[in-house]
Amino acid sequence: MGLRLHAARGSMRVGQSQGGLPPDAVVEDEAANLKDTQRLIEAFHDPARHAMQRIVVAPCSPFSVSTGLMRDAGVPVALAVDGSASNDSGHLLAEARLGLLLQRVGSGATAMAAREMLESATLGGARVLSRDDIGALAPGMACELVGCSLDGVSTAGALHDTVAALLLCHAPALRLNVVQVRVRVRDGALTLVELPALVARHNALAARLTA
Repeated sequence: MGLRLHAARGSMRVGQSQGGLPPDAVVEDEAANLKDTQRLIEAFHDPARHAMQRIVVAPCSPFSVSTGLMRDAGVPVALAVDGSASNDSGHLLAEARLGLLLQRVGSGATAMAAREMLESATLGGARVLSRDDIGALAPGMACELVGCSLDGVSTAGALHDTVAALLLCHAPALRLNVVQVRVRVRDGALTLVELPALVARHNALAARLTA
């Protein structure tokens, strides 16, 4: 059985007839949204260890300004990424960077430390999936390793705090990814697919879809 993640709909209170973006048919107030969220939790959420069906909190960055509040309330919080079809890059570090900056815009420069946001991106993801064997480099954890280069000009002068450099400077591209002792990314290139051919096919299909 595959993992099923149910996401409650974001509250969209202003429809097109009132100058908003969404169609009026999908607009609902906060009370209705919260009631539907409660219905989903009661119907589908399984809190058991390694459960394959869970309700999770995984805000994309435009909504991450509430991440600190949810963490303070004891709610496990992960970060979500989207793909290029949604004008996103699928870059988790970039998502963490924007989320961290939004915390500080909303609540001040000391609202959240870089390490706290990185925790949401790693251990937070493990917690919302009810996993205690991923999310950290430690004995007994499932083996996955990622590596980024911090020797470029974008992080020059920031290496006294590499975690802060990772999130507050330009988000670096992944240089290495090892999963269960198999190298998936080497020197910034995927090892399992011919990326130029895949990108060309992706662009061709997108052009057909939008034509």
